[in-house]
Amino acid sequence: MTTYHFIGIKGTGMSSLAQILHDSGEKVQGSDVEKRFFTQDALEAKNIEIMPFTRNNIKEGLTIIAGNAFGEDHEEIQEAKAQGLPFYRYHDFLGEWIGKYTSIAVTGAHGKTSTTGLLAHVLTENYPTSYLIGDGTGRGHEESKYFAFEACEYRRHFLSYEPDYAIMTNIDFDHPDYFTSIEDVFQAFQQMAKQVKKGIIACGDDEHLQHIQANVPVLYYGLADTNDFQAQNIQESAEGTTFDVFVRNNYYDTFTIPQFGNHTVLNALSVIALCHYEDMQPEQIKKLATFSGVKRRFQEKQWNRQVLVDDYAHHPIEINATIESARKKYGERPVVAIFQPHTFTRTKTFLNEFADSLKEADHVFLCDIFGSARENEGKLSITDLQELIPGAKTLQLDETQQLKEYEDGVLLFMGAGDIQKFQEAYEQETK
Repeated sequence: MTTYHFIGIKGTGMSSLAQILHDSGEKVQGSDVEKRFFTQDALEAKNIEIMPFTRNNIKEGLTIIAGNAFGEDHEEIQEAKAQGLPFYRYHDFLGEWIGKYTSIAVTGAHGKTSTTGLLAHVLTENYPTSYLIGDGTGRGHEESKYFAFEACEYRRHFLSYEPDYAIMTNIDFDHPDYFTSIEDVFQAFQQMAKQVKKGIIACGDDEHLQHIQANVPVLYYGLADTNDFQAQNIQESAEGTTFDVFVRNNYYDTFTIPQFGNHTVLNALSVIALCHYEDMQPEQIKKLATFSGVKRRFQEKQWNRQVLVDDYAHHPIEINATIESARKKYGERPVVAIFQPHTFTRTKTFLNEFADSLKEADHVFLCDIFGSARENEGKLSITDLQELIPGAKTLQLDETQQLKEYEDGVLLFMGAGDIQKFQEAYEQETK
């Protein structure tokens, strides 16, 4: 029996895939750097062995799955190639694995992880389901009917997949280190659409997605009345958000989700459309109401009189959505944005947009840009962003106690780097 060896097992997608193979009865192990990552807890709970990187890990009888973060010069990859072992990159292996199931790829510039989590939750509540979520969560089931997975457009990795269905949440310009323009991003999604085998569920409120050409039916969802699936009468309460769904202008049913913000309604609508297309009953789909969210997406914690929120928002659109959720959930309480930009290329590309989205908060604190100095040719710094936001302050790790003054505030710690260390420092300061 082969053993799967994951090179870079602590990566979010990699740890999810390792858990899926383990749950499906396969033998799994992996290696990574020794720094602790939040993905480790789930791997350790399943007794999946994690070793430090060394070429000595590579032995006969292993099938190698390598994470995309590691180049051909990595010692374990070199050793695996030298020994002639079966070798896959993460996305290539996943592309083969999904062929066993009714597969649903969730893709888009924003909302992928939350939507995949919501879809996986509803399917799992009703059928044996495998899923891979980009927050490091994965689950396999030997009898799986469905496989729900997050499919990332970065470096066109999602073109390794030929899923039965695709949910497309939006098309936007991100990853400016790879994509050259919004047109370049659109072409990648267009190519992906041609590979889908049964149907596409696309957000019709997104002007780019309106132009997607496919060889399968495209169902549109959104808030505009031109969509096949439309949400109306959106109401917020302490429990969350309730809305009516109309299918081709006919009332279908009323649904409640425990999240806030129009982007969360759209995510839910995409799941409702897919489940409806697969002939699920409204009562089955209403399991939406018990979804508790995914890691690092509006992950809340009560802290004295404040609410601390950990969120992966690293693009202006996502910052807007996170601030909107805070406003809708917490009404009059002051919203404090603590933001760490991720990569110099993204910061430079979206400098003005970042400023505009952060101005939606009541108070703004900026942490140094998370990225490699090698990438920073133009000597960009956090003060370039600070100058565009009246009243914004910079924040160092040893200065977090100043956040205490917003005593009933909602503190949004946002970013894709290591912004969590600022929240941890603040909690240490104010215990």
